[in-house]
Amino acid sequence: MSDQSKIGNLKSEGSAEGASESRQSNSMKLISDQVSGVRFQPRQDRRRCHQNSFFWLLITVLLITASLAQAQQPAKVPRVGYLEGTLPSGSAHLLEVFRQRMRDLGWIEGKNVAFEYRFAEDKGDKHLKQLAADLVQLKVDIIVTRATSGALATKQATNTIPIVMVGVSDPIAAGLVTSLARPGGNITGLTQLAPELGGKRLELLKETVPSVARVATLGGSGTSAGGRPQRKEIEIAARALGVQLQPLKARGPEEFEPAFQAASGARADALIVQASPRFFVHRGKIVELAAKARLPAIYPESGYVEAGGLMSYATSHAEMYRRAATYVDKILNGTKPADLPVEQPKKFEFVINLKAAKQIGLTIPPNVLARADKVIK
Repeated sequence: MSDQSKIGNLKSEGSAEGASESRQSNSMKLISDQVSGVRFQPRQDRRRCHQNSFFWLLITVLLITASLAQAQQPAKVPRVGYLEGTLPSGSAHLLEVFRQRMRDLGWIEGKNVAFEYRFAEDKGDKHLKQLAADLVQLKVDIIVTRATSGALATKQATNTIPIVMVGVSDPIAAGLVTSLARPGGNITGLTQLAPELGGKRLELLKETVPSVARVATLGGSGTSAGGRPQRKEIEIAARALGVQLQPLKARGPEEFEPAFQAASGARADALIVQASPRFFVHRGKIVELAAKARLPAIYPESGYVEAGGLMSYATSHAEMYRRAATYVDKILNGTKPADLPVEQPKKFEFVINLKAAKQIGLTIPPNVLARADKVIK
């Protein structure tokens, strides 16, 4: 073999070996790339996993923080407004009964309920309406109000805030509710049935003093929505008993003495005092004037008798305030006023003061005395 042939064969062999080496190099590079891919892929997954874990941890921390912040925020304390047309002293004892019943129901003043009190202090209906508007502006959750005048003022101020009325004579006649069973609107509460009681008081007075022929009736303003039904029932009873009536009007304590002078001038034999928060505040003065005129008198609340008056026939006002607290409790717990019927009184009290009878020289008949629920000696 020639040298050139040997050289050619060597080149061929070198080329084949180079090609083989090249193929091996490429194979190794591919394997290396594959191995590299296998080696680095788990690191990316771990990084992604760590990112996801951090994300959910952050969300959990934020949720816990928000929950703790919400738990630390004080709960909204409901506010109960109270509106009355007279002085605070006129209903202090009744408001304590109301608050005690609220406590019994779990409502503690200063803890989970607050009260806002407004008293017109005998300054008239205009001032009463201003105070009602004031409670509405405070955005109280419910308003409790006493007597027809207070209920009318509150109704004029709001048709959305729930209203619980106490001691209203005739809420239907006053235009406060459509019916007792289905009051409708935002008003409910308790009526004292004063119109019916007016006639009953005259009957008891006639039984106590059979010789009575002319009875003076002490009432407030002639335009009072609560006073008109009372007078109507007394007039009906008077016709049935053959008794003449002598109407007396007194808007305030400065008019009491002139009213009693008019009763004496008309030769009245006895006296009926109509229900009025304003009168109750000044009950001591009224009782004093009745004793001075030696007039047997019957009153619309037992508080007059405890102050020295002769006798009373009335609903239990303390019981009404206890029941008013029950209404407030139900409304604060979600019941609508329209779904709560207006409640009529179930408890009546006939109270006699024997000391007052002796003071005016009156002997109470045994049959009348036997009917008394309470006798003050």
